[in-house]
This record gives sequence, structure tokens and C-alpha cells, in this order.
Amino acid sequence: MQSRSNTYTYVFVIAMAVVSALLLSLVKTGLQERQEFNRTLDVRKNILKTVGVLEPGMSDRDIESLYQKKFSRKSVEGEDGKMHDYYVFGSKDRPEAYVLPVSGKGVWSTINGFIALEADRNTVRGISFYEHGETPGLGGEIEKDRFTREFKGKKIFRDGKLVSITIAKARLPEPSEYAVDGISGASLTTGGINRFLKDDLLNYLMLLRQQ
Repeated sequence: MQSRSNTYTYVFVIAMAVVSALLLSLVKTGLQERQEFNRTLDVRKNILKTVGVLEPGMSDRDIESLYQKKFSRKSVEGEDGKMHDYYVFGSKDRPEAYVLPVSGKGVWSTINGFIALEADRNTVRGISFYEHGETPGLGGEIEKDRFTREFKGKKIFRDGKLVSITIAKARLPEPSEYAVDGISGASLTTGGINRFLKDDLLNYLMLLRQQ
């Protein structure tokens, strides 16, 4: 009788362990899928933001619908010999803007973002930094609209040469087509952006120089 009771206990414990493991696996899979969905949605939002079509209060469905309708994903070979993705806003025959991913080291983190160029592939339409771990109130200010909107209308080519956009260490003494004001106390973060922004743009030269 005792043996039968022990057997029942062992079977019950094993069954509960299997069920618990299965439930944990399902929960983990569900969380991973949700996290991946949120990451993808965040990317979509920032692509829309750089070209100025992200409206306040847009639902997830609206964001996905607009992205699928107005954007196409393409790639080009970079100066480093690798293929680099970019996004075209508008129709195939009449592109309205080009959105290029940019990424590199700040002070405490890798900074991810996008820069959008008008159809002339020279004039900045918008820029967005959507993922980073820079210090709030200092380097973290790079994500704020009051900083990113300064890039709008700037040029990345001067006399046919790619110069990118420079973030100054302080306030510019006079307006420039190729530079924006710096952020107080964030020169290391913005210095990192200056480096990787130009490096990333160089990898899109084949696209940017197309006639």
C-alpha cells in the first residue's frame, strides 16, 4: 500500500514539473514575441517620425498600415563591402525621402537612430535617436525634439563632398548649413554621434550619389 502511495506521489510530482515547465515555456515564448513586436513597432515609429508622418495618438495598427503602404526596404553595398539596409518613403517611381539607419557608440551605450534625407539625397528631412542608455538630462537629450528638429534642412554634402552634420560642442557662433548647436554637458555623447553619423553615411555613398 505504501509503495502504491509513493508511486502516486512520484507520478504527481513529475506531472506537475512537466506542466510547470510547459507553462513557463509558453509564457517565455509569449513574452519574447511581445518584446519582438514592441521592438519592431518602435523601429516603425521612428522611421515614420524621421519623415514627419507620425501623428500623435496613432494606434499600433495605423502605424503598421502606414509603414506597409508608404515605405519599402532596400539595401546597398557600402564602402566596407557589406550590404546596408535603408528605407524609401513614397512610391517606387517618385521617392519622397530616404531613411538610413545610423548606429554607434556614445558614452555609456550603443546609440541607434535614423536619418531621413529628402529626395535630393542631400537635405536632412529629420533625425531620430530611439534606443540608447545615455545619461538623462545630459547625453539623453539627444532623443528630445528640441534637439533633433535642429537637423531639419541641414545639408550633408558641401561642394560635392560628403561632410555629414556636425554637432558643435557649444552654441554655434553663427548659423551653418552643416552643423547644429551642441548639448551642454554632453560633448562626449555628441562627439560619438559625429563620428558614427559620418561613418554610416559614407556606407551609403553609392545610393547618395545616384543620379
